[in-house]
Order: sequence, then C-alpha cells, then structure tokens
Amino acid sequence: MPAEFFEGFALERVTVGAVVLRVRHGGAGTPVVLLHGHPRTHTTWHRVAALLAERHTVVCPDLRGYGGSTLPPDAPDHAQSSKRAMAGDVAALMTRLGHDRFAVVGHDRGALVAFRAAMDHPDRISRLVVMDGLPVVEHLERTDARFAQAWWHWWFLGQTDKPAERVICASPDEWYSTPPPEVIGPENHADIWAALRDPDVVHGMCEDYRAGLGIDRTHDEKDRAAGRRVRCPTLLLESAHDDLDIQGDPAAIWAPWLDRPLEHGVVDSGHHQAEEAPEDVARAIADFLAAP
Repeated sequence: MPAEFFEGFALERVTVGAVVLRVRHGGAGTPVVLLHGHPRTHTTWHRVAALLAERHTVVCPDLRGYGGSTLPPDAPDHAQSSKRAMAGDVAALMTRLGHDRFAVVGHDRGALVAFRAAMDHPDRISRLVVMDGLPVVEHLERTDARFAQAWWHWWFLGQTDKPAERVICASPDEWYSTPPPEVIGPENHADIWAALRDPDVVHGMCEDYRAGLGIDRTHDEKDRAAGRRVRCPTLLLESAHDDLDIQGDPAAIWAPWLDRPLEHGVVDSGHHQAEEAPEDVARAIADFLAAP
C-alpha cells in the first residue's frame, strides 16, 4: 500500500537570512536534500521522499520564490533569484536543522541549485545528484535554432521588457498543464496548482529564469575560468523520454566540471522523474548514497 502523503514528516516555515522557506523533513539516517524544478513545489518528491526516509533524513524545501517560500525584492541583476542565493538558502537551512554535511539532489532548476551548492559549499556537500540538468552556461553556449525552439520557455520566462507574468497570470490553466490528481497524487496536484495560480510565485519563477540567463551564467563562467570543479561523487539521472541530450552527450558535457568520474543512470520516464518513476528514482539515489 502506498505511504500516506509525507507521513511522519514535519512541515515548517524556517527563516534563513532574507527568506522564509517552506520545508518538509522526516526520516532518520544520513541527510539528503531534495530540490524540485519548474514549475513544481517540494511536494513533487512525496513518493520518493517516503522511500528514502527508510534510510535517510530527507529534507524537501520549496526553492525561494516557489511554492510557499518567499522571495526578497527584485535586484537589478536578478541576484535575489540566482542559484548562488538559492544554494545559500539550502546550506543555511541544513545548518538550522542541525546537519553540517549532507547529500543534495536536484531536478531541472533544482539541479542548477544543487550544482551551485556543490561548487559554493564543497565542505558541506557529501554527494551530488543532478536530474535532467546541466550547468546553465553549457546550455547557453550551445544554443542554436533547434534548442531555442524546443526550450523556448527559457527565453519567454526570462523577458523583462514584456514580462511573461502578464500572460501567465491572465490564464494559468491554459499556460500550465499537469497530469491528473490520480496520477501524481491529489495533494501534490493541489499544491502545484495553488502555486501556479499565485502571482507572486509566477513572478518568482520568471525571476529564476531571468537570473539563469545572466548572473547564473556569469557565476559558471568565473568558476570555469578559475578551474573550480565539483569535488564530491556525482550522479546524473537522465530521463529516457526527455531531451537533455539535445545539445550532445550530457555525461561528456558534465565531465570537465567534476573532479571524479561521473556516474550516469537513465530512468524510464518523461521529464518529471520523481512523479513518473518514483521507485526507480529512489532506488538509484539510495544506491548511490550507500556506495563506498
């Protein structure tokens, strides 16, 4: 029988610096943080979290500006939504929860935050799992007509002269779509849609993409120029039925950013791995975390 929705998990709002993060945490064992992507909230992990909590303390926050987490006032360069700021939130949150060192898992936009956490806080991150993500500079430097057509939402959400918020908030039900409640879970479905109908969340998501086209790229470029790389063991989980490979072999693209050989797994799912194949995702993460 499936576990109840986040059964045994605490739901809290934790102040970390300039933001208040909504976070669920539970389980027992070595800590792991699960970071969602766009346009989800932390509830996308509910099935994976239940499985991992058998062996790990699992922490699932909403990224700043998403779901029930707040966002500081806009900065001229969108720094308030940079992945560096979000990674700092994660580090501060784990300190507040009493964890000095932890593994981090990120999907989609959360993969960018997880990568930035490993780069900016190497002494805190024990293992890194990225799901359907690459360093943002690698995407932007490889952009061509095919990528721009397939991933056009990056450019739309990142606009400032004609903000995407006006279009999305006018009819979020027409802009976004999700599988039905019986597929992704009724509580998860309700949480996602409460966020998507909140203009503040829509703005936060757009600011995430605006940062991605500017300041996040700058941070990646500076790290690469300085020769900085991820020190910890790293696993890439790639969806079999998505298009992360649109710009080439993702494992080969990741390799120069890592001190150690990349572990690479393919999950038989579409983009939202945690909702479509939670058992496979949880097993892959648990096996990776347990490896010597």
